[in-house]
Amino acid sequence: MKKVFLVVTALISLFLNSYAQKNNIDKVAAVVGNNIILLSDLNQQYTQYLYQGRPADPNIKCMLLQQTLTQKLLKQQAEIDSVMVDDAQVDDEVNRRMRYSMQRAGGQERLEQFLNKSILQYKDEMRPSIKDELIAQKMQSKITADINVTPLEVEKYFKTLGDSIPEFGTEVEIGEVILNPQLTKAEKEKFHDKIEALRLRIKGGEDFGALAKAYSEDPGSVSDGGDLGFFDRSQMAKEFTAWAFKLKAGEMSPVFETEFGYHILQVIERRGESVHARHILIMPKSTQSSLDRTKLHADSIYNNIMAKKISFAAAANLYSDNKETKYNGGMMLNAENVQARSTFIPVEKLDPAVFLVIDTMKTGGISKPTLFTAADGKQGYRILYLKSKIPPHKANLAQDYPKIKAAAQDDKTNRTLSEWFEKRRESTFIKIDDEFQDCDQLKIWTKKKAETK
Repeated sequence: MKKVFLVVTALISLFLNSYAQKNNIDKVAAVVGNNIILLSDLNQQYTQYLYQGRPADPNIKCMLLQQTLTQKLLKQQAEIDSVMVDDAQVDDEVNRRMRYSMQRAGGQERLEQFLNKSILQYKDEMRPSIKDELIAQKMQSKITADINVTPLEVEKYFKTLGDSIPEFGTEVEIGEVILNPQLTKAEKEKFHDKIEALRLRIKGGEDFGALAKAYSEDPGSVSDGGDLGFFDRSQMAKEFTAWAFKLKAGEMSPVFETEFGYHILQVIERRGESVHARHILIMPKSTQSSLDRTKLHADSIYNNIMAKKISFAAAANLYSDNKETKYNGGMMLNAENVQARSTFIPVEKLDPAVFLVIDTMKTGGISKPTLFTAADGKQGYRILYLKSKIPPHKANLAQDYPKIKAAAQDDKTNRTLSEWFEKRRESTFIKIDDEFQDCDQLKIWTKKKAETK
């Protein structure tokens, strides 16, 4: 039965290439089982690569084909295992990437000029490949879902490093208490009035998307006319979700407030438990009076910590406005190792403003409140605590077990995936067009076939 399948698949591949050549249409770059990869799809991916500002390099097509072959192999297994993604998730990812592309291009018109096609046409072309990519990611996650490493495996992995044991630079553990200015009702009123005026203009007949582009302060959706794509109940602030799932398609909300500011939203489409909506956001700005009030509050907290009336961890829990750290004793997490919830951060990865404060502090020291500007442009006051400082050293199990465990986990995951792909390549019909015969990355895909001829 397997031989019959391979013969039939090979005949399909030969027929498609022959038909393409005779009719001067698209060419089949590769076949993986019952999945076909067209040259036009690779060219489209290469166009996206160039659009990201990278240098022209024909060899990149070899890498892109390798990635696509991997996706198709995973997709084929996903079909067998009934692993699927819903349409709303695909639409959301398409819209997210489109917003990013438009931001890079400087707007929809410039992106369409570069692509020489409309945004809608480009979305339709992107959708199948993005769906395949999401399915492949989900299938890969299923393959590696149950992989764990024991302490014995971590120790064995560390011993295999031999002379390759890494060296770590200076690392620190830092706590923070973040205080954001709280505006009074009177201070917030002008921002509420601004977005209410926009809502009335829309009710009067003006275009929602055009006003969103002109006035919204949400950097992630402003270039797309406030379009957020599809989202479910878990992805947005609770106030936002409440209105999004209450309104019918075409309806617009009144002005409402979330932690991000004031919004109005309009539902475009409802699909099951997902909503496609667009919004306008106006973010209230701090006033000097609100900053002065925050400074007094921060000074009071600092004085209480220094007088040992309250611990730093308790102060973070009670007063900090950073939800990511307040329930963690105020301790910052290493952004590159969040999954392991590591609090050890290389000094070169620190925000320069944080480094300037802690650089001259001793272990256990606490800084006076300092004014800072967050990534979103908002100002506030911050108190920092230097819990520990580890000097440069060669990795060892005693000090660096969490990092070594993560590396061992990655190694085991990669070996599991390599074994999985090797078995699937051996049992799957794979044909790659002669145009890519010189690609070193693709030799592993044809090696086993060549050896059995």
